[in-house]
Amino acid sequence: MEQCERRDGAVVVRARANSAVASCRRCDAVSGRRHGWYVRRLQDVAVSGCRVVLELRVRRFRCVSSECPVKTFTEQIPGLTRPYARATMSLRDLLTEIGLALAGRAGVRMAAILGIAVGRDTLLRLVRAIPDPPVDQVRILGVDDFAIRRGHNYGTIMIDLETPRSVDLIDGRDGDALSAWLHSRPLPEVICRDRAGGYAEGARQGAPDALQVADRFHLWRNLGQAVEKDVSAARTGLAAVLAAASESRRTSDAPTVVNHRELQVVARIRKHHAAVHELLDQGLSKAAIGRRLGLHQATVRKFANTTVEEVTAANRQRASILDGYHEHLHRRWNEGIRNATQLTREITALGYRGTAQQVRRYLRRFRPAGTSEVEIPPPRPPAVRDLTRWIMSHPENLDQDSTTRFREMQRINRDLQRLTRHVKDFAVMLTQLEGHRLDDWITLVENDSLTAIAGFARNLRRDYDAVRNGLTMSHSSGPVEGHVNRVKMLKRQMFGRAKLDLLRKRTLHTA
Repeated sequence: MEQCERRDGAVVVRARANSAVASCRRCDAVSGRRHGWYVRRLQDVAVSGCRVVLELRVRRFRCVSSECPVKTFTEQIPGLTRPYARATMSLRDLLTEIGLALAGRAGVRMAAILGIAVGRDTLLRLVRAIPDPPVDQVRILGVDDFAIRRGHNYGTIMIDLETPRSVDLIDGRDGDALSAWLHSRPLPEVICRDRAGGYAEGARQGAPDALQVADRFHLWRNLGQAVEKDVSAARTGLAAVLAAASESRRTSDAPTVVNHRELQVVARIRKHHAAVHELLDQGLSKAAIGRRLGLHQATVRKFANTTVEEVTAANRQRASILDGYHEHLHRRWNEGIRNATQLTREITALGYRGTAQQVRRYLRRFRPAGTSEVEIPPPRPPAVRDLTRWIMSHPENLDQDSTTRFREMQRINRDLQRLTRHVKDFAVMLTQLEGHRLDDWITLVENDSLTAIAGFARNLRRDYDAVRNGLTMSHSSGPVEGHVNRVKMLKRQMFGRAKLDLLRKRTLHTA
């Protein structure tokens, strides 16, 4: 170092190299023949928030090799300079880490706090310039999809489940993309995936000798979706039984509740369902019906193949925050208490957690007709979500009230008993890794009258080997799901506008 001074709000350091020779960067020939010199200005890491500029006097040398196309070259200081660079190596490394952690705009703000002036394009360019990390052979590969732009573009993330760390991100989530990726590198021994058919076919084509493992989390989630459908069907019978029991006990001559307005979503579904069947009777195709009504083709197919009661079951049985308090509200209404605020205070003391506006909206149906007395409603069965949760939960994780109500519902409806038994048997297989029992379980459930879970069991036969491996081997897609969440976080940091190559770099190089 020759001199240090303060200039224009920055610390300026003047320095020069003291080596007598330098190496040609093209042919590595060592030369001591000086051609000239000039001053390079390099920005360095800030000190105490103050910008640091390095004025480095560098020399040009003549290359001594006659075969080298370079006639003259500039000396480089190892660990400090690079050809054509305007920042030191340490500053470049710091900016690269800032770009990896925060990307563009946020990285610029952080660099400004540290006393470094840099543009967001420079940060992104530094991130894109990072070489890919070396990847050894992946023995156990985890595969899952993520949304680049939800509903439009999707990608696939590859995870080494033994490390676990990100291996690669590719565009697309179909079998062809996975197969092409597998063909380009050493093949894995095990591929852990969800139950998507595209990944199953891609893994079979790209790595035919690899064991495919269906993830247990996705198996449990698919089972829960089937259970919810069967519970929704069984709940209708529960409501009828509870209403009949209430009717046999009712002694009041109060009139039926008036002005029961149907949910808007149910009314809209009924309207579309009727329109779809009317156009089908006219001979129109499902695609033409979708274009005319502005509906997706999948929605048209669902309306065409099901009854309106099946389509609206979930919405008609939608849980309300007032469930369990209707009887009290109706009884107090019959006693002449019509003030919604007072009724809210009363049911709040009973455990209600909603607002007075919700009570007021419910009582509004009684006021226009001038109803002086309304029928006390029969007890409503538990919501579909509650019943599903009780079936899918371990009995030890349910409180006393939930256990009591669940046993009562099972006593009323035998379907719930069988459904619970099937779920319990599957849970034992899943947690104890007893995949050898899978075939017997599928056979038993297929012959049951529970439509949804029987369909789930039949569907397992299409991917039987992977499902059996998932219920036998210890591999899981849990780490993959964690990495997918991290990809979502990185994508949101970049406002969802960055391209896949930048998202890939940040995913592969951040922990």
